[in-house]
Amino acid sequence: MFTLRRLAPLVFAAALTSLGCHAQTAPASAQGKIVAGQPLPVSVQHRIEVLLRQKAELPPESDVSVGPAQPADIPGFSTVAVTFSSDGKTSHPVNFLVSDDGKTVAQFIKYDISADPRTLVSSAGRPARGGPPSAPVTIVNFDDLECPFCARFHASIFPAITQRYGNKVRIVYEEFPLDNIHPWAMHAAVDVECMAAQSPTGYWNLVDYIHAHASDIGSDPAASGPAQPNKPQHSLDRADAQLDKLTQDQGTEQKVDETKLNACIAKQDTSAIQASKQVGNALNIDATPTFFINGAKYDGAVSLNFIFSQIDAALRAENITPPPPYVAPTTPATTAPATASSAAAPSPTR
Repeated sequence: MFTLRRLAPLVFAAALTSLGCHAQTAPASAQGKIVAGQPLPVSVQHRIEVLLRQKAELPPESDVSVGPAQPADIPGFSTVAVTFSSDGKTSHPVNFLVSDDGKTVAQFIKYDISADPRTLVSSAGRPARGGPPSAPVTIVNFDDLECPFCARFHASIFPAITQRYGNKVRIVYEEFPLDNIHPWAMHAAVDVECMAAQSPTGYWNLVDYIHAHASDIGSDPAASGPAQPNKPQHSLDRADAQLDKLTQDQGTEQKVDETKLNACIAKQDTSAIQASKQVGNALNIDATPTFFINGAKYDGAVSLNFIFSQIDAALRAENITPPPPYVAPTTPATTAPATASSAAAPSPTR
């Protein structure tokens, strides 16, 4: 690699070898102009190095190498690749824009937004509530069935969305069990996916029930410990058995192939769940619930009104008029239940 410190002597040596008895014309780059395919003028390279040493606070012993100018997408600018070397290590090239007059350096990051944002988080093949696959808004929620915040979210936020928007919004869940802190979450995810393979209705019935009764999963009302005599004791084995029984009972109610269902439950194959978690990891998900509205990511404690506003914006982006502005119902002064203007989505579990 030729660094700036080595570049000037090389240019000088090349000039000596090219001397002849005929008149010489300096290349455009030597005249201070930026020309695609040619090295930058040494003076411009030096200015870039001085700037980057100041802005990046490079180590004193580091080298800076500025590559030749290349065509850029921005009129009036060329692209140059800059690498940094120190202690025998060289960085990956970092691209900068240099104006044609050599007076301006900029960084430009280009993002492709041509894809429909709804395709950023796929809902294909998943059980859904609300609208059909053609619904203008799709919400994909990454869910943990043992997560108490997910349970509160499931019980309050999504029913309100369905009630307000009807078939304009399609709701899909992806499994994202935080099994490092929730012991039976992975087993629950496998069981509900066994049901989803045969009955979307059965899947949602299980999700509803497990979220509503998560605190009871694994408990034995007949057993209590001396430290907490009034609190039922929990065990992982009991939780797994209860989840399996819930799934089998739901399978009977939905008239699914019980032999196939029981085989799926017994196998406890987590590969599909791990694939879902890999999707979530690629989307930088580290907490539940985390949900996407037409590809836009949200987590944390956000109010129902804010969620409504984001769904309204997604509808407008699809040239669909949203419902009239939501007005939270008034409540008597003697009671103070959470309203849409004050209620917030539960803080995610990490």
